[in-house]
Amino acid sequence: MYSEVLDVLSDYDASYNTQDHLPRVVVVGDQSAGKTSVLEMIAQARIFPRGSGEMMTRSPVKVTLSEGPHHVALFKDSSREFDLTKEEDLAALRHEIELRMRKNVKEGCTVSPETISLNVKGPGLQRMVLVDLPGVISTVTSGMAPDTKETIFSISKAYMQNPNAIILCIQDGSVDAERSIVTDLVSQMDPHGRRTIFVLTKVDLAEKNVASPSRIQQIIEGKLFPMKALGYFAVVTGKGNSSESIEAIREYEEEFFENSKLLKTSMLKAHQVTTRNLSLAVSDCFWKMVRESVEQQADSFKATRFNLETEWKNNYPRLRELDRNELFEKAKNEILDEVISLSQVTPKHWEEILQQSLWERVSTHVIENIYLPAAQTMNSGTFNTTVDIKLKQWTDKQLPNKAVEVAWETLQEEFSRFMTEPKGKEHDDIFDKLKEAVKEESIKRHKWNDFAEDSLRVIQHNALEDRSISDKQQWDAAIYFMEEALQARLKDTENTIENMIGPDWKKRWLYWKNRTQEQFVHNETKNELEKMLKCTEDHPAYLASDEITTVRKNLESRGVEVDPSLIKDTWHQVYRRHFLKTALNHCNLCRRGFYYYQRHFVDSELECNDVVLFWRIQRMLAITANTLRQQLTNTEVRRLEKNVKEVLEDFAEDSEKKVKLLTGKRVQLAEDLKKVREIQEKLDAFIEALHQEK
Repeated sequence: MYSEVLDVLSDYDASYNTQDHLPRVVVVGDQSAGKTSVLEMIAQARIFPRGSGEMMTRSPVKVTLSEGPHHVALFKDSSREFDLTKEEDLAALRHEIELRMRKNVKEGCTVSPETISLNVKGPGLQRMVLVDLPGVISTVTSGMAPDTKETIFSISKAYMQNPNAIILCIQDGSVDAERSIVTDLVSQMDPHGRRTIFVLTKVDLAEKNVASPSRIQQIIEGKLFPMKALGYFAVVTGKGNSSESIEAIREYEEEFFENSKLLKTSMLKAHQVTTRNLSLAVSDCFWKMVRESVEQQADSFKATRFNLETEWKNNYPRLRELDRNELFEKAKNEILDEVISLSQVTPKHWEEILQQSLWERVSTHVIENIYLPAAQTMNSGTFNTTVDIKLKQWTDKQLPNKAVEVAWETLQEEFSRFMTEPKGKEHDDIFDKLKEAVKEESIKRHKWNDFAEDSLRVIQHNALEDRSISDKQQWDAAIYFMEEALQARLKDTENTIENMIGPDWKKRWLYWKNRTQEQFVHNETKNELEKMLKCTEDHPAYLASDEITTVRKNLESRGVEVDPSLIKDTWHQVYRRHFLKTALNHCNLCRRGFYYYQRHFVDSELECNDVVLFWRIQRMLAITANTLRQQLTNTEVRRLEKNVKEVLEDFAEDSEKKVKLLTGKRVQLAEDLKKVREIQEKLDAFIEALHQEK
C-alpha cells in the first residue's frame, strides 16, 4: 500500500508546492562500492545486471520489499511474475531491468532520472521501500556524456533532500577512504546524521589487504569521516563471483565475522555486522520514520485538495472535473459520431460538390487545350476531329487521375468540415487540437483504391464518345454550361487587359490614378489591334509578320516605340476577348439550333458543334461524379472510418500524445485534482491499515 502511494506521488506534478516528504531508503555510494550487492542481500535475490567495472545502474530503481509465500518479482506496469528461485527467470529479470534502463536514457546521455519500479515478495523479507541510485563518480570516462557526473549528483541530491529519506551510505572498505566522494555528499544533505546509516562493504578484502587495521577500525567506529550517522554496519557481500548464490554469500559472511580478528578488536557489536542485521535495522528505522511522517503528509494533501476544489468551483462552476483520459474518451465518442455523419451525406450533395470541384480542376484544360484550338480552325469537320483527338489523349493520360485526386480532396474537405466545424453552444474548443491531429493522421494513413483510375478511364471514354443530345432540356443545359464557362474566361481576360493597359479615363479622373509608360504602350497597341480586328472579323488566331510590322510602323508614326513581342502579347489577349465575345453571341444563336441538330440539317449559321462539345463534357462530369460518389460511399468513407478508429486506439495508448493534444489550465487542474484525491485516498487507507497493525 505504501509503495502504491509513492508511485502515485512520483507521477504527481507538484504545481501547488505539495512536497513529497514520505520516507524511503535511498541507497547511495561510489561506483563499484557494492551498494547494489547490499540491496540484493536485503532482497535475498541477485536481481540486478552486472558488469566488470562498468556502470550498470543507469537510472533509479525503486524496489518495494514485502512478505509473501513465494519469492517473486514483478514490475509496477506489468503482470508478469519472475520466479526468483529459477535461474532462467533471474536472467530474464536482469535483462528486462537493463532494457528499461537503456530505454530511459535519452540519446546523448549516460544516466536518467526516470525511475524503474520493481516489487519483490518473499518469505522473511523485511517490508520497506529502497531506491538504488547510479553510483557516484569522480571522473567522466570516454563513452560517457560530459555532464554524467553532475547528473548523478543531481539525481542523488533530489532523493536525499527529502527530510524523511533514510540514506544508506555505502563505502567500499577495500579502497583508501580518501578516494570516496559519497561521504561528503551525504554530509551536505544530512549534516547531523539523523537519518543516515553507514555501511562498510568488502570488509574481508579490507582485513586482508589494508596495511593499517586501525584505519578500518576508525571507519566502522565513525571516527575517520566527518560524516555523522545513526549507526555503522560492516558487511561482506561475497567473494566477487557473480555466480554466487545468496545462501553461499550469507554463509561466507557469517563465517567471516565469526573468525575476524580485526573486528573483534573494534567497538562493533554483534548486531552491527552482516546484511541480515543491517536489513532489520533499516526496516525498523524506515517504519519508525513512516509512522512519524505519514499523517503530516496526509494533512498536507487534504489542504491541497481543498485549494484545488475551490479553484475549480471558481473557474469552472458548470463543468464536470474530467481528467485527460476522461476528456479523451468524450472526444473519441464525438469524433466517431462525426465520422458516422460523413456516411449520411446525401448522394445529391456528394455529386454536386464532386462535379463542381472536378470542373474547377479541369476547366482551364478544356477551354485552353481542347475548345479554343478546335474552335479556331474555322471548319466543322476539323473542329470535331481536333476535339476527338484531344479528348482521347486527355482521358488516356490525365483525366482519370485528376478525377481521383478531386474525389480524395473532396472526401478530405467534407471530413475536415465535420471534424472542425463548431457545433453551436455545445462546441468545446479543448478538443480542437486532438481532432485536428486525428484528422491529419487518418488522412495520412488513407490510401485510395489503386483500381479506381482504370475503371474510371473506361467510363469517361464511353461518356465522351456519346454525341446524341436527346431533348431540348439537355440542349439548353449544355448552352447554359457553355455560357457560364465562356463568361468566366471572358471576365478573367478583361481583368488581364485592364491590368495590362492601366486605369481608364474614369478611374484616372475620379481616383487620380495614372498609367505607367508600359501601360500606355500596351493601351496604344491594343487600340491599333482592335482597329485591325474590326476590319477583319474572321481574323485567324495568330498575327502574320507583315501585320506585326504594320502595327509597329503605325505606332511609331504616333511616336510610340514598341517591341514585336509586346505586340504579340497584347494581341493574344485582344484576340482572346474578341473570340470569347463572338463565341458567346454564337452560343445565344444556338438556343434555337436544337431542331436543326436533331434533324442533322447543315446551316452554317447554326453549326453548334461547340454546344455538343460542352454537352459531352457536362455529361462526362455528371457520370464521373456519380461513379466517384458510389466509390466514396461504398468504400472510401468506410475505410476512412476504420482509419479513424485505429488512430484513436493508437492515441489512447500514447500518454505523451494525449498530454500534447489535450492541454490547458482546465485539463491540468482536473489532472491535479484526480491525482491529489488518489494520493489522499491511498494515504488514508494506508494510515488506517497502519493503525490496525501492532
